[in-house]
Amino acid sequence: MFCSSEEVSDVAACSKRRVTEEDPVKDDLKKSRVEESEVENTDGQVVEGGGQQASRSDEVKAEVSPAIWFLLSSVTFYPFYLFFFAMSSDSSPPPLAPFDHRIVTPKPHQIATYYTINRDEVLGGGRFGQVHKCMENSSGLMLAAKIIKARSQKEKEVVRNEIQVMNQLNHANLIQLYAAFESRHDIILVMEYVEGGELFDRIIDENYNLTELDTVLFIRQICEGLQYMHKMYILHLDLKPENILCVSRATNKIKIIDFGLARRYKPREKLRVNFGTPEFLAPEVVNYEFVSFPTDMWSLGVISYMLLSGLSPFLGDDDNETLNNILACQWNFEEEEFTDISDEAKDFITRLLVKSKSWRLSATESLKHPWLSDQSLHYRLNQKVVKSHDINLFF
Repeated sequence: MFCSSEEVSDVAACSKRRVTEEDPVKDDLKKSRVEESEVENTDGQVVEGGGQQASRSDEVKAEVSPAIWFLLSSVTFYPFYLFFFAMSSDSSPPPLAPFDHRIVTPKPHQIATYYTINRDEVLGGGRFGQVHKCMENSSGLMLAAKIIKARSQKEKEVVRNEIQVMNQLNHANLIQLYAAFESRHDIILVMEYVEGGELFDRIIDENYNLTELDTVLFIRQICEGLQYMHKMYILHLDLKPENILCVSRATNKIKIIDFGLARRYKPREKLRVNFGTPEFLAPEVVNYEFVSFPTDMWSLGVISYMLLSGLSPFLGDDDNETLNNILACQWNFEEEEFTDISDEAKDFITRLLVKSKSWRLSATESLKHPWLSDQSLHYRLNQKVVKSHDINLFF
């Protein structure tokens, strides 16, 4: 354990349950638990859930005889190692949205005048409603339409907050807003469409071999998106693998989505929140204390742990046990899934899953940490991948 448990008594041992598609907690993971948010001297707002776009990739395995493999490895494969390393350690940003950044204001018009929504193709959903693939009639541009149920004025104000947040965010690792339409019963956000599915799906897919180097690339991009958001004084407050989309099935490029719970950080107003998915909540959220930039960084530590192991560090048998585990900061690297994980990765997580938020790495500091920045380490991690492929192909 890395934190004191003085403030929590009689807490059960941390249960690091493996997250699988059959696990009943998957449904809870998919939804944000939204109660209320409060700023001192300011009325709170309520919002529900995030939209996701999902798809699944298939793995293709080739069989090569030992003799042919020996010839390949001795004659041509060393240059391929270098090529493979260059490809797998690619740190270039994901492609920009296929449109310039826009300042969007909800239109009172009928969306059908401008867009064709494929109601039969659901990309994701939650308590808020559903996300569908759609097309702009005038250009043929493929987009995603997030249909948010908003009947009351308070519900509409919450969605307008999401729009205002997205209007301020122009970064390759953050999903971009294209248009918005408001009707009597809902508000529809038309957004950039990406086809690679949720990062969550790669965690639970037994056929997808998520390596440590893959995780480095994912986490580095999330950090870059967070660094930009925090420079803009915006907190995401709902970071989890379901809210991170892969640009395509063939790359490790990602975009952060769902700014429905995001808040503008105003130090003098001392923001408190009481929402989120339990196992990703920072201790200050559980204790209803002031939140700030380190609150997002705690969630990043949980995501890093999950990507490396497929385990959830604080997940208990119910929400109450999960929250107690978080307050006790009960976690470790004792599971066998961490046997071959680098010391740098463990150090990175240790510097994020710190109960006192003032001691956590910032997004900028995280990007400078050796786990995300040391090219020689990345080369060694890549060699482990190549050697593993060598053995699989040889046999």
